[in-house]
Amino acid sequence: MISLRQITPDDIAVIKGWPSYPAEFTDLDYALRDRGWLDEYSQKPGADILIADDEGTIAGFSIIAREPGGTAEFRIALHPERCGRGFGRTVTYLSLVQGFSDPATDTVRLIVRKNNPRAKRLYEEMHFRNTGECIEEIQGRPVEFYRMEINRVAFHGADAR
Repeated sequence: MISLRQITPDDIAVIKGWPSYPAEFTDLDYALRDRGWLDEYSQKPGADILIADDEGTIAGFSIIAREPGGTAEFRIALHPERCGRGFGRTVTYLSLVQGFSDPATDTVRLIVRKNNPRAKRLYEEMHFRNTGECIEEIQGRPVEFYRMEINRVAFHGADAR
């Protein structure tokens, strides 16, 4: 059973030592490595890095980074061996529960790669709505994303799980 807890320094070393992602997710591997999400968000005020603990094993992690104005940014990364097995839905749901437990957070937003239709479908099923598109530079290359968000009312009013 998956539960969330705050990250520890030991967790960071474990995650950075994970094997590479399978070929279809290889572009996401940078998030796990030095100068990736863990290094970036551990320095951001208002950011919670949450470990998805599956009976003592790290199944993944998520980030809820609160911003001024009641918005939070969401990121998620799963252990390479956990991709495509339903863990993303559970970790996303639990992360949103955590994010919306802060009364100041009204909206959680994310970006999802255009070449990741499975993740986009998951977010749509969880009642995120598409709010546009953007291009971000990742490791020196432009990458196309969809912007999505969910507000407190949509999350609590839907069976997001």
